[in-house]
Amino acid sequence: MNALKKPAALMLSAILLMTLLAGCQANEADSPSAAPATAPAASTKATEEAATPAPVEPSPAASAGNNSGSGVIKEGTIQKDGNVILKELAFVHKDHTIAISDFVDDTKLESMLGKAAEKKSHTYSADDGLNMDTLLGFTEKQYKFPGLEIKTIDEAAEGKRFYIFSIKITDPKYATVRNIKVGDSVETLKKAYPEGKLVGDGAPNEEDDYRFAPANYVDFMSFHIKDAKIESILISTLLD
Repeated sequence: MNALKKPAALMLSAILLMTLLAGCQANEADSPSAAPATAPAASTKATEEAATPAPVEPSPAASAGNNSGSGVIKEGTIQKDGNVILKELAFVHKDHTIAISDFVDDTKLESMLGKAAEKKSHTYSADDGLNMDTLLGFTEKQYKFPGLEIKTIDEAAEGKRFYIFSIKITDPKYATVRNIKVGDSVETLKKAYPEGKLVGDGAPNEEDDYRFAPANYVDFMSFHIKDAKIESILISTLLD
């Protein structure tokens, strides 16, 4: 009987040991795993840079829009003194360029063009029969040179200063600033002044005028065409 009890006791001990081992494994499986190591926090400077939005550069269109008012010449507000566009409305004689709206007097004109063949002066009045009410009190002077006529008028508000308002050229020795002269063909004229246009139909054997107005309708250059050639050139500004 004792011999049977000893193996039974050994078997029971083995079963108990196996049960304990199984319980330990179950406890290890049920226990939470160690939390993963956390990454080091980013530096304060890097965090601030990431949070701050990059500055937005203005587009070229927006920049141009900010300057839209500068340097723009509007119709009817063109500046007369030293304006580059008005210098297009000019002719060249020797080393001199003479333009619409230039301030001149007898001495200055004759120093550039020589002695005038004829000079006239007229002061507009209510009883002169010309009905030029807007020019009452203004004095107009006319200078005639061979193949050239220049008209000036005083500006009463500017201390009686005279400025050129009309230039008529009929001699080829006086060329425009783009080197167009009386006698040049219509084709040559159009190449030099592509911005201009014929006022009439422009038939080759008929008379017409080719008008060039670079700034507005007030200041212009008109080439009178006859037989497909320039017969005369008028450079003028309309008086108020």
